[in-house]
Amino acid sequence: MHFKQILGRFIAFILINAFIPTNVYAITNVTGDTIVVIEDNVSESTSISEELIASEPAESLWPKINAGYQMHTKPSKKGLERIKKYEEWYKKRPDYIERMMVRANKYLYFVYQEVEKRNMPMEIALLPMIESAYNPLAKSKAKAVGMWQFIPSTGRLYGLQQDWWRDERQNVVESTDSALDYLERLYEEFGTWELALAAYNAGEGRVGRTQKKNKRNKKGTDFYSLNLPMETRNYVPKLLAIRNIMQNPAKYGITLKDIPYKPYFESVEVPDEIDTELAARLAEISLEEFDLLNAEHKRPIMKSVEGAHSILLPVNSVTTFNKNLFAHDQPISSWKVYKPKKGETLKHVAKKFNIDWRVLAKVNQLRSQKRFGKRNILLIPNTNAIGTSFPSNGGIIDYHTIITHRVKSGETLSHISSRYKVSVRAIMEFNELPSSKIIIGDILDIPK
Repeated sequence: MHFKQILGRFIAFILINAFIPTNVYAITNVTGDTIVVIEDNVSESTSISEELIASEPAESLWPKINAGYQMHTKPSKKGLERIKKYEEWYKKRPDYIERMMVRANKYLYFVYQEVEKRNMPMEIALLPMIESAYNPLAKSKAKAVGMWQFIPSTGRLYGLQQDWWRDERQNVVESTDSALDYLERLYEEFGTWELALAAYNAGEGRVGRTQKKNKRNKKGTDFYSLNLPMETRNYVPKLLAIRNIMQNPAKYGITLKDIPYKPYFESVEVPDEIDTELAARLAEISLEEFDLLNAEHKRPIMKSVEGAHSILLPVNSVTTFNKNLFAHDQPISSWKVYKPKKGETLKHVAKKFNIDWRVLAKVNQLRSQKRFGKRNILLIPNTNAIGTSFPSNGGIIDYHTIITHRVKSGETLSHISSRYKVSVRAIMEFNELPSSKIIIGDILDIPK
């Protein structure tokens, strides 16, 4: 458009509004962006184009998801009872649903896109709601991890790397791809999505053996006819209950906030080594937000042996990150990677690098008595790194706030956790305790 045309339209806009009584105020749309609203007394036919006044809110993702459900097999009487039981369970817990939706807001568009590409039932996009409440940091007692709750062996089988540096079961993109691969294979094996989901939960061996037993006894082999573990018998009904609620939340007295039909995050290439905290700072987002998008990284430094690698950032932070990274003229890593010799102790290493052994123990989450084997790795901090914060074991550890506690006679982990208001599990994980048993005189680091 020529400059004269632009100028002419702008003058016309000003003149028209000068003679229209208006009430101007700012509100935020569903994505939190500030928009300007102008109310006037003219009819709709003579009103100014909304493009000149305010941006349209993003289209909602929910109609797309609700249009893609494919699991319409009629449940058994028992199955219907279980579905209704879980509908009631969720109905009584609107706060739980709301928290889950806040987490899902980051990931659901991406999962929807991946499910749609494969023409899978859209119920599968809701599966992380019953697996992990859409939490990539979730961990179970069975050592299942991440949004899709892969156990270590199945994760490795489907290409999810697990080592000292990272656990790709917590990588949102990689774990989603692996989960959908696994579910597609199970569907090909068992022929229905109900049975595929049962096998995802209980294992294909268990489902296959139960089907064979039913065949011998001349019983049905569909999901609702199988005598599977109670958790598995509840698994599909729980998912269908969630689907019913998402499809018609008003029926259950639940209000669902719109999730925008647009990406929340974007993949960004970073150098082979970069501090986790620095990456979050360059993106100008909180470390918690960074951790929720990059939960697979277990250390204060993100390191790749294959050169440049990718991280996920909110779409509106990508430009900021790239600009700040380009302008950053300081080292992007504050840590040295050291492989101790067999038999070397933590105190020996600390002395070698002239570091207080307590600091070294804290930043590596080790006990002071640690004696190293062949494959151990240590991170040696420089002066700038000693006070850093970074994600670890599903929580944010700030080393300025760690407290050291010596176990006294009669104390248990429960007593200590109550005293410091930290969970027993957090203390066990942070100190790498194999059990809840502690010995008088043990030194425990208490994270805050």
